[in-house]
Amino acid sequence: MRQALRMRNSTPLPAPLDGGPFAVAAAIDLGIGRGRLRAADLVIPFRGTRAPSAETPTVAMLAASYASLMPPHQLFSHWTAAVLLGLRLPEGSSWRQGARSGLDVAANAPHRAPRRHAPRRHGIRGHEIQPSVRIWTIQTGMRVTSPVDTWIQLTSQMSVDDLMVMGDGLVGRNSPRATLPEPVAALELSANRPVIARLREALVWIRARSDSARETMLRLVIVRGGLPEPKVNAVIRNSFGARIGRGDLVYAKARVLVEYDGTGHWDNDRQFAVDIRRLNEFMEEGWQVIRVDKALLAQTATLLGKVRTALEQSGWTP
Repeated sequence: MRQALRMRNSTPLPAPLDGGPFAVAAAIDLGIGRGRLRAADLVIPFRGTRAPSAETPTVAMLAASYASLMPPHQLFSHWTAAVLLGLRLPEGSSWRQGARSGLDVAANAPHRAPRRHAPRRHGIRGHEIQPSVRIWTIQTGMRVTSPVDTWIQLTSQMSVDDLMVMGDGLVGRNSPRATLPEPVAALELSANRPVIARLREALVWIRARSDSARETMLRLVIVRGGLPEPKVNAVIRNSFGARIGRGDLVYAKARVLVEYDGTGHWDNDRQFAVDIRRLNEFMEEGWQVIRVDKALLAQTATLLGKVRTALEQSGWTP
């Protein structure tokens, strides 16, 4: 992003332009002079746009700036679409670098990709998408590739495990963006064989109702360690048939529960109290509860040993 311009001018902007990115052409149409557009309280995200200089240059802000200039046949895709859609993104720095190093802008075929169409626009990665790609309009009015199509677009840039994390998020328990058959159906439309092979591998282990990336990672550690696969976010009831709550990873017959405790469980006093009461009720009903944090998740042998011991004490045999 270019730095804020140095002309001093504190004249308030009119309501349609105040507080967010806008196109220079729109400002001029409203009677804003060139001098005001060079004021120190504005920055230039892209040529022909302005944004408040106090605003942190997030992906959403940069996308809103570019959207003020986009022709009708363009839309956001890949990492940019994933961020704007709020998809579950893998941990680590690789996706963050991809999302922050520029905006992914696609053009509907047969239109040319933005990089060729507007080569002077720095910070834009151009892509071409086929007519089969579904397009969503999000709450801000910006057009993006659908969640499932965005997931498929990122195949070559993510590991299979990362694809599983994002795939679990697509069909997660809270605000799911797709149902399990949708990724399968979209996959069948892809003509890219390497993409198909990687996505097929990921699809085998995608499960509905998961709540977090760490929960997915925990489940993968357990099943790859040779232990039976637990149910994801299954409902647990007491001896009277009343619902106690949900468990992250549940072995119902063995009455073994594996819970991942993220920082949100510890930082929120109310949530912490709810968790304590819920887990106490589980244990009062004879459940063995294994609580896992980030450190234990990284200690694979210890984690697997704890789960294996709990299962064996309940009668499970390999």
